Amino acid sequence: MMEFDQQQYLSWLLPIIFTVAIFEIIVKTVALWKAARNSQLYWFIFLAVVNSAGVLPLLYILFFQKKRKK
Repeated sequence: MMEFDQQQYLSWLLPIIFTVAIFEIIVKTVALWKAARNSQLYWFIFLAVVNSAGVLPLLYILFFQKKRKK
């Protein structure tokens, strides 16, 4: 039977967690900024409260933000 090696497990898991955390911070910051700039208070609150590893902020940026007139 294989022995569980916790250090080996963490050696590949920590970079993945770090990458997802950095992605979440960047995407969430952009989404919050766009929601605030577009005066979408409900989206701003929802994005600030819900943690979704970047999925919800990315969906907001791609599909739900108000299109700005130039």
